[in-house]
Amino acid sequence: MSNQNLRQDLIQEIKSKIKKESTQSKVFDLLSDQQWHCRSCEGKMIASEQYAGGGGIQGLQRGTQNRPGLVIETKKLNCQQCNKITNWDRWTGEIKESNTAANIPTTLKKRIFEIYSYTDVIEQRKRPAHELVIDHRFPMERWGNAEEKHQVTMSEEAIRKKFQLLKKDSSGNHNLLKSRSCERCIDTGKRGTPLGIRFWYAGDEDWTSPHQRGVEAEQGCIGCGWYDFEAWRNALNDKIANLKLND
Repeated sequence: MSNQNLRQDLIQEIKSKIKKESTQSKVFDLLSDQQWHCRSCEGKMIASEQYAGGGGIQGLQRGTQNRPGLVIETKKLNCQQCNKITNWDRWTGEIKESNTAANIPTTLKKRIFEIYSYTDVIEQRKRPAHELVIDHRFPMERWGNAEEKHQVTMSEEAIRKKFQLLKKDSSGNHNLLKSRSCERCIDTGKRGTPLGIRFWYAGDEDWTSPHQRGVEAEQGCIGCGWYDFEAWRNALNDKIANLKLND
């Protein structure tokens, strides 16, 4: 069988595992030619809000429980249509191991909500479950492989180490803000600044871990407010209190 036929077989196999007419399906259709495509003009024609995120490129890169991830390159190029330097994306034609999140069993979800008293960590407001997102502290963009199945008997200590609660309501989605910050960190090596505050409770703005993905990379997240907002806030309050004492 020729390489062209193998490529078409792979494309059809991937398409069969993506929901038809979804944003992700349209993004894959665009990138399946393995050519460079401008995110600003071509991407916006598909879905300006979801093209780069979990519903588009990011989701294709992660894969799912039954579909491998795609190796997608991104770089900045001059776009003659946009008349500016923009982000361009290209599927290399290669696949990789999925790094998707495992489903959290309903029983475990309820325990997580109860441990955190149904309270989002940033605004510290008690909310109904549908306005909360169970956030993995360590962003899946850096996992490197699929998450193992969650045990419903997970200890409270393990839950607090792994998860935090973020809000998702009509006025905003903090989980989405975190995802965008983590994407910028991966692209630029500059860590996040929640609420625009340039403070890190360990380290500074620079990503210093020699590892970009995998379990070893989690060390590079420690100190960023998006990784542990409660620790970040407590450290910031302590710093302010110490400054007042030294006035």
